[in-house]
Amino acid sequence: MAEEQLFLRSKVIVEPLVDRFVAQPHTIAPVQAAMNLNFLHVPLLESYLQSPQVHITASNNPELRGGYFINIPEERADEVRDLLAAIKRDRADMLKFADAIAAGQELLRANATGFDLTPLYPKLPRELGGLVELAYDTDNQAQLRFMEPLVYQSPVYTENRQSVQLSFETGIERPFILSTPRLTSPDVLEINVPFRHEGLAELFKTRVRPTTLSHLREALGLDDAQTAQLSGMLSERPSLAEDRHIESGGRIRYFGHACLVLQTPQAAIVTDPFISADSDADDRYTLDDLPDFIDLILITHGHQDHIVMETLLQLRGRVGAIVVPRYSKGNLADPSIKLMLENQGFPVIEVDDFDEVEFPGGKITATPFLGEHCDLDIRAKSTFWAELAGKKVFIGADSSGIEPSLYRYIKNHLGTADYAFLGMECDGAPLTWLYKALLTIPVTKKMSNSRKLSGSNAEQAAAIMTELGAKEAYVYAMGEEDWLGHVMATTYTEDTYQIKQIEEFLKWCADRGIKAGHLFKQQEWRWQ
Repeated sequence: MAEEQLFLRSKVIVEPLVDRFVAQPHTIAPVQAAMNLNFLHVPLLESYLQSPQVHITASNNPELRGGYFINIPEERADEVRDLLAAIKRDRADMLKFADAIAAGQELLRANATGFDLTPLYPKLPRELGGLVELAYDTDNQAQLRFMEPLVYQSPVYTENRQSVQLSFETGIERPFILSTPRLTSPDVLEINVPFRHEGLAELFKTRVRPTTLSHLREALGLDDAQTAQLSGMLSERPSLAEDRHIESGGRIRYFGHACLVLQTPQAAIVTDPFISADSDADDRYTLDDLPDFIDLILITHGHQDHIVMETLLQLRGRVGAIVVPRYSKGNLADPSIKLMLENQGFPVIEVDDFDEVEFPGGKITATPFLGEHCDLDIRAKSTFWAELAGKKVFIGADSSGIEPSLYRYIKNHLGTADYAFLGMECDGAPLTWLYKALLTIPVTKKMSNSRKLSGSNAEQAAAIMTELGAKEAYVYAMGEEDWLGHVMATTYTEDTYQIKQIEEFLKWCADRGIKAGHLFKQQEWRWQ
């Protein structure tokens, strides 16, 4: 008798892990991962072990939401101690590499005075040998330039750091991904394979196409206990939405945060996919609402709420290509998104400003992205312009209106947008919240607070619309959806500054007859 054909249940959630911490760009890209491991994760684990209760109390304090505190019960402290010991033992090459970067930066600060840099190469820590170039900018400021493709081939990058946890959505907010490692649990299926493993692609294809349990067991190399646990996560019936495809015209669906799905009968485009798995929810689109095949995924920038490995891994095998912005080639703060995703098994197209990527019946144009990165020299960021089914859509992500004339150039080059999607998190986290581990010179709190991960305020968003001339404007939610707390850790009230700024912008639009809205959970636009 033929073996039963099965689908992955909708309520199964996925957490890709790197040394038990949830995977995100700064824990995957090897240079930045080494810095985060040495200067963030190891001190964080050590701090927890010194005072577990302090961390637990802080983790449950709403005013400290999004802080770097480990939310693990004290009775599991020995497991945290074992994790720390394993990192120090098994990741010694990474930790030494991070120390070498700090030492190399200090060498340049002390000795690079505008004269020839050649004598400094023999003085570099040996861990950097062959992986960096010393270079001045035109103001004689020296820096290390990393040969990032080579670092992926070095001992600094090791795939045995990677694993995946599968469990069921419970409705309880998961611990904050930047601070709390994931330990083992009886109700969690542990799969110790790298993210690029073909078995994972086979598993996640079963959201749309069934296969057998024995096939998945073989593809993933599971033992009897793992196979039994996976069996409970499979179903003989799919839960796919009947209206996930369209037969005519065009459609845009808002899936939450900065995720849009743009569709025609011939093609589907997804921006910054960050998608709920909870099929029981009736107030949002979920993974069940995605089309079976996605021609292009657009990534606007490398923050953990825009490159969401939890969602991306589940789309591998269903995607034509991921379109990503070009990086600065070697800057410590600016890892290559292309290299990172290619090494996880994804097909990737890298674009610069005004490069075009065609898809059936339309095209995408990369457009410039301003600000939002704490004034660091980060160039792997892009907004996008989509043309499909007779409409033009500006996908602005978190780009800021600090220099509104930029958007005049975009309009002059590409025309008038029918829809503009903008980000207005206008009082974002300070520099050190996300980039502290990469800073080899400490900065003052005052300096850090002056440089924020901020999008547009009302005045700047209005300036974008004035120059862009779009017919309609929609503001992304800013982590307000309740299923995003483990990544966003944001809390707003009606009196919060960001909310007030959005209201001010919407009034500005209304006064000028521009259709506008503040997006939340789900919305749909259709046209013929």
